[in-house]
Amino acid sequence: MGFFQRLRAAVARSPTSTQVKMVTEAGNGLYSYDGNLYKSDIVRACIRPKVKAVGKATPRHIRTTTTPDGKTTTQTNPDAYIRALLDEPNQYMTWQMYAEKMETQLILNNNAFAVIQRDENGYPVALFPLVADSVQALYNKAGELLLQFWLPNGSTWTFAYTDIIHLRNDYNENDVFGTPPGAALRDIMEVIGTTDRGIVNAVRNSAVIRWLLKFTSSGMRPEDIKKQTDIFADAFLDANNSKGVAGTDVKADAIQLEPHDYVPNALQSQNNITRLYSFFNTNEKIVKSSFSENEWISYYEAQVEPDLLQFATEHTRKLWNRRQRAFGNRLYLESSNLQYASMSTKLALQAMVDRGAMLPNEWRAVLGLAPVAGGDEPIRRLDTQPVKTTKAGGENE
Repeated sequence: MGFFQRLRAAVARSPTSTQVKMVTEAGNGLYSYDGNLYKSDIVRACIRPKVKAVGKATPRHIRTTTTPDGKTTTQTNPDAYIRALLDEPNQYMTWQMYAEKMETQLILNNNAFAVIQRDENGYPVALFPLVADSVQALYNKAGELLLQFWLPNGSTWTFAYTDIIHLRNDYNENDVFGTPPGAALRDIMEVIGTTDRGIVNAVRNSAVIRWLLKFTSSGMRPEDIKKQTDIFADAFLDANNSKGVAGTDVKADAIQLEPHDYVPNALQSQNNITRLYSFFNTNEKIVKSSFSENEWISYYEAQVEPDLLQFATEHTRKLWNRRQRAFGNRLYLESSNLQYASMSTKLALQAMVDRGAMLPNEWRAVLGLAPVAGGDEPIRRLDTQPVKTTKAGGENE
């Protein structure tokens, strides 16, 4: 059954309008944030290091099989259709763009969705990320879970959950969806927005009125007041007046006005930004790429690695059925947290290569070098031979 035939079949199995209304009243739905988060330069700076780190991870289809005699065989990218899918999830993006888009949605909404397009034999041929205004969880009469998406262009689509890649964080309140961060971030985003507008308004207002001419004579006509004010401004407030001296006669007193607009101090603004950094589990060094080797490793293991694990497990269980997974099919995302390590640390990895724990091409990738022929074969120094079992008396078996 083709992709659109499967889609029509899923829609045909959807519950009636009464059932949908009941589910809606129960609140079993997801409503994404209104987009103001991504419009903030601070939010983009917070999430960009993590998004880029996830996008650099390389997907690998690994098939591990065990023969009856106990020998294990590992194959990398054995199927051509999976290899093509991981290189180009759809005609619009590579895996890096796909992973970055999914990770961005995951951070901003704590939910990310992609629909799996399958061929007539049920094999996946494309992955399309879905950016929806809202998502509704439905159950048909057979008890199958469906997701109904309201897209920004006004269209509505319903897919079986088995055809959806669903990533989620803060998985707490809802049975299906992660809890969106909008409610938790609304107050701090409002404070930061108000602070920024206050600074802009203070700068604008500080240049509006700087001098006040107080005329001592009464009964002056409005046009005379305006004329004398223009003469004062042209004579003494013009940029060509290099002397910096102004004078008036006894008819008017010139009073300089000091701005009293509210301008937030730097410490208060920094505290607000720090709160936002804490929410996204990052810090100024990560945002500005001034971190040390250990600081990046800590950030990688705390933030990047858990999302890579969720990427791998969710794609594994949706791209392959239980029988295929039982035959050892898995998706792995390879990403080195040593890319920002010092040169001494990278050079020390030669011991791993000498002992066969690391391939030469893997070491070259850490150094930022291209692979070479024969670099995918493990090597071993002669003085680091594999341990062999021995017979009684010490003779090698």
